[in-house]
Amino acid sequence: MSALFHLDRDGQATLQQQVREHLVSAILGGFLLSDKPLPSCRSLAKNLNVARNTIVLVYDELVSDGYLISSERRGYYVNDQFSGHNLKSNRDTLALATDANISEISWLERLKVNPRHQPNASQSHSWQSYQYPFVYGQLDTSLFPIDSWRKCWRDAVSVQAIRDWSSDRYDSDDPLLIEQLQKRILPSRGIQASSEEILITVGSQQAIYLLAQLLLDSESCFGIEDPGYVSAGHIAQVFNAQVKSLSIDEGGIIVNEQLDECDVVYLTPSHQCPTTVTMPLARRLALLETAQQQDFIVIEDDYEMEMNFDTHPTPALKSLDKTGRVLYIGSLSKTLAPGLRMGFMVGPRTLIQEARNLRQLMLRHPPLNNQRAVALFLAQGYHDALLRKLARAFQERGECLAQALKQHLPDCISSPISGSSCWLEMPEHIDAGQLKELAAKEGLLLISADSYHFGSHLPKNYLKIGLSAIPLERIEPGIKLLAKIMAQLQA
Repeated sequence: MSALFHLDRDGQATLQQQVREHLVSAILGGFLLSDKPLPSCRSLAKNLNVARNTIVLVYDELVSDGYLISSERRGYYVNDQFSGHNLKSNRDTLALATDANISEISWLERLKVNPRHQPNASQSHSWQSYQYPFVYGQLDTSLFPIDSWRKCWRDAVSVQAIRDWSSDRYDSDDPLLIEQLQKRILPSRGIQASSEEILITVGSQQAIYLLAQLLLDSESCFGIEDPGYVSAGHIAQVFNAQVKSLSIDEGGIIVNEQLDECDVVYLTPSHQCPTTVTMPLARRLALLETAQQQDFIVIEDDYEMEMNFDTHPTPALKSLDKTGRVLYIGSLSKTLAPGLRMGFMVGPRTLIQEARNLRQLMLRHPPLNNQRAVALFLAQGYHDALLRKLARAFQERGECLAQALKQHLPDCISSPISGSSCWLEMPEHIDAGQLKELAAKEGLLLISADSYHFGSHLPKNYLKIGLSAIPLERIEPGIKLLAKIMAQLQA
């Protein structure tokens, strides 16, 4: 049986986990029959060169889970329910029930919504395989406090914590996480909110989707910055809203007659996505006044709130709102981990309650064990310490990037390098989409301008250079390689 096992002693999974996975696969695959005993613990341990106690623990777990049956003085046997004979019979029965003559349903013709039609929505899912990943929104694990995070997870699965979160709260969130948002996150942005005005979401993306579903229909006009976060526009289109591109300048969105037709305006005022510019206070006040006059709602996505390392940051638009028409979206993904999908929204309690009602129809609430672990990470000060660490790292990387751009790409114009990225303007004849394809073949991963243009009329000679995933020592060589590839396009 040891031929079925291939243990990776340098892998992330423990040997015990690997042995269990291989045994379960062998059982479910029909390779182990119920009428033959499994090798003894001592024998299998010797063959696999692992501790005997490792095999004992795995066998005992599988007995507890019902995969194996322990027979005194005879050994361990596969439970007959999982035997290869029974599994084969079930597969044969299923095969007989499937008539090859039955015509296949044309699902694409039945769909009322076609979310696949997003020409610029996809990003690379294998960025780790690139030597120079200038991507945005991904995590350099070397900067993450793994031990502190694991401690919070252990605390989140203590007996008392499990009693707190294991029951279904229906539509409620973890009160400790709400409290920490009120104490540690929102005040830094100048926002005060009651618990009834805060909703936890599965990332900021779900917050945008919930608000779009509540506020938009076929008669609505949804305004987005262009360039901007195009996924917000795609979400609006799902609900048949008209999407209007809104021009920006060095101060963010331009407050003029272009806003007149909008019912909802989606903005990223603190760090405009993707140009990183910050909307000045005077324009924020003008925007709020216009919103009041024209009676439109503002969705403020403070997507890089925790990356704002300015000593005196401009207060969030929400903190200046006196009429309750600004809906605030935040996320912890940029510091904790993108895969954790932990976001939140803040708004008037009437709106938040309706968003809560809508959310519970979808998934009740985000997993409470995740919420508790994040709450503990905030409460015990690990998040604040992480922010200080990221501030130092990103400042160092930003200075390195600025020097590399000056040395190797002097003809390019960079936006202020703040947070974890910059917006790079290249010579007009450079097509960023073509450049991205050539660069990928050389191990250089870039984000081109078309990922941020909802319309087709905007220039293509821009790149967003992300710093959060690439190690410091690879920045200068990566920019040097970028300059070489650009020179090939010019030749």
